[in-house]
Amino acid sequence: MAFPHLQQPSFLLASLKADSINKPFAQQCQDLVKVIEDFPAKELHTIFPWLVESIFGSLDGVLVGWNLRCLQGRVNPVEYSIVMEFLDPGGPMMKLVYKLQAEDYKFDFPVSYLPGPVKASIQECILPDSPLYHNKVQFTPTGGLGLNLALNPFEYYIFFFALSLITQKPLPVSLHVRTSDCAYFILVDRYLSWFLPTEGSVPPPLSSSPGGTSPSPPPRTPAIPFASYGLHHTSLLKRHISHQTSVNADPASHEIWRSETLLQVFVEMWLHHYSLEMYQKMQSPHAKLEVLHYRLSVSSALYSPAQPSLQALHAYQESFTPTEEHVLVVRLLLKHLHAFANSLKPEQASPSAHSHATSPLEEFKRAAVPRFVQQKLYLFLQHCFGHWPLDASFRAVLEMWLSYLQPWRYAPDKQAPGSDSQPRAPFVQENLLMYTKLFVGFLNRALRTDLVSPKHALMVFRVAKVFAQPNLAEMIQKGEQLFLEPELVIPHRQHRLFTAPTFTGSFLSPWPPAVTDASFKVKSHVYSLEGQDCKYTPMFGPEARTLVLRLAQLITQAKHTAKSISDQCAESPAGHSFLSWLGFSSMDTNGSYTANDLDEMGQDSVRKTDEYLEKALEYLRQIFRLSEAQLRQFTLALGTTQDENGKKQLPDCIVGEDGLILTPLGRYQIINGLRRFEIEYQGDPELQPIRSYEIASLVRTLFRLSSAINHRFAGQMAALCSRDDFLGSFCRYHLTEPGLASRHLLSPVGRRQVAGHTRGPRLSLRFLGSYRTLVSLLLAFFVASLFCVGPLPCTLLLTLGYVLYASAMTLLTERGKLHQP
Repeated sequence: MAFPHLQQPSFLLASLKADSINKPFAQQCQDLVKVIEDFPAKELHTIFPWLVESIFGSLDGVLVGWNLRCLQGRVNPVEYSIVMEFLDPGGPMMKLVYKLQAEDYKFDFPVSYLPGPVKASIQECILPDSPLYHNKVQFTPTGGLGLNLALNPFEYYIFFFALSLITQKPLPVSLHVRTSDCAYFILVDRYLSWFLPTEGSVPPPLSSSPGGTSPSPPPRTPAIPFASYGLHHTSLLKRHISHQTSVNADPASHEIWRSETLLQVFVEMWLHHYSLEMYQKMQSPHAKLEVLHYRLSVSSALYSPAQPSLQALHAYQESFTPTEEHVLVVRLLLKHLHAFANSLKPEQASPSAHSHATSPLEEFKRAAVPRFVQQKLYLFLQHCFGHWPLDASFRAVLEMWLSYLQPWRYAPDKQAPGSDSQPRAPFVQENLLMYTKLFVGFLNRALRTDLVSPKHALMVFRVAKVFAQPNLAEMIQKGEQLFLEPELVIPHRQHRLFTAPTFTGSFLSPWPPAVTDASFKVKSHVYSLEGQDCKYTPMFGPEARTLVLRLAQLITQAKHTAKSISDQCAESPAGHSFLSWLGFSSMDTNGSYTANDLDEMGQDSVRKTDEYLEKALEYLRQIFRLSEAQLRQFTLALGTTQDENGKKQLPDCIVGEDGLILTPLGRYQIINGLRRFEIEYQGDPELQPIRSYEIASLVRTLFRLSSAINHRFAGQMAALCSRDDFLGSFCRYHLTEPGLASRHLLSPVGRRQVAGHTRGPRLSLRFLGSYRTLVSLLLAFFVASLFCVGPLPCTLLLTLGYVLYASAMTLLTERGKLHQP
């Protein structure tokens, strides 16, 4: 009892933990609201880490917390409404954050749960480039293991909220959850709308005291000053000094620190995932020089000659694969950021506005995308383009990319396409790699996918449609020309004069200084993302054009294949599949089929595929100015895929020692369904797999019975078949495997095996195990019963009829052999 102020918070935490187990969820939230209102910050700060973890789950993914990623209003409306009200930006949880923020509490966040590149950098005592980590890490002489970040309550809350999307285990495939309906997705949207408003200003922190509003003081480590939002990098020492809070700082500069923190945390946690090679590439030479000076200033005792931790850094590779849910949330962020940046009024967005006094929020709107998002998003998209599976789920990544490429879609007053090409040009030029290099990456992916599939055809159509927007191709081509301009037009060390990207003038303007400025901005963009020694492949160059022509050829071939499938479906009668199941139609004993989802989706999907591919081909023709003659050659070339008999040729192959070997062209032909091998079963017909029109247990029983008969009477059957009279011919017709001698074997291995193994006469009863035979017998007995014919007489009649049929077939077979040369 000597320290009641220490015992009471621990009792409060224990009580809340017990309530979380014993009380229903609604009652827990009501108690939490009352605790937040009644208790002071001195006692609430001990329950804050536990409460945040209980909501968003543990960082190691073991505890799921409130499972916001699966919580949906239409499934659990009561629980959903309680959670959304509690976690709302103006709700009780945020009141708790602001209550603790006013007292300047700090909470430890383990560095080991940060994204891989940041974690490896901090553990090597290298300060990451993002201002989010400045003055929050204490380097230790024993290495980087066990380090923590000292975060204020708002940062701690947003860190957990953002990381819960990454650290929690992926949703089960059996659990069908629509991401846009889940509580997490909607909370992200609410936080963005609250802290990055498109109208008005950021709402002030809510006061938890009944006396009125008490604004939250700024954190001790505010965000980076707006003076450094430009292209240059301040030194490490200057960055540390600039982050120290000034007593006489302008209060207006603290208006948006929560907005800036929210955006930085979202970008760092969601987009900062790639390999060490990419991480090193994104570091400018100036930043690398800072790191060198920093290492030289550290005592030599910290870095022995072996440098095991440094070797660990260079050996680092992060195995990170984003989920579709992750990509959809990032797309939501990008769409809102475009709307946030486009909410600037024309007079605020004009170049002259930079020289006048503007609010921090207006400056933040200008700098949000180029300063915080562009670089990490580019690397994130490159990672997705290179590692995402070649399936239809890539559509989520594709739409995220296309959303970023079209900021004009999220302007408050949308104009007609092509009517505002002047304001679009600076964005295109300052994001040139987003358009050009990623487009080439998409071409390489599209060439390896099945374009006959409607989902893959839709993705090609979507990309072609976006890039075919009026004047967009011309703007991209102009941006490439600016980048490829010789360096002589740019004065030496001119970059010292540019502190922020400006949107002055037009790239079409003939005024030389404006063109030089635009050229420098394009070069700065490319070099900052790819490095000074990058090898740039122009989107309108010969290499990319070759890829486009190959894609156009595959589109033409895929259209032809889709049409062939459609014709086959149209020729098939309505009841074809049912009769095939019964066995009354021609059966494919080899089991060959064309694997494509068009077979399952029907005529509508065939029409959609043809429509998507037709429009995509037209858009590509417009973008790259392809001639009609080139496209006509692709159509005429399809006639060579059929031989004189109308059958498709084999895929492109070369002859090797053990048979045919596919070439790269042959692989493309198989993937896109353009050609295929005629698969034919070459083994023992008695041992081929059981078909869907056969009864498995009956087939196995009949096989054992026929094998026993063949083993028992092998000598007698061979003697009967060797006779030269009619009885010998009748036995040879039933007991000898037909067509074995004339079968064409493609595989050299199979040819050797069959050559060394000859089969004698044998009896096969497998036909009795098919539904076709059994249904036919049942129908025969049913029709006979209508004429008052019993089972035994019916069996005798069927046997007599078969003997007559077999005798006639025996005579015809023997006569055919006599006329053979």
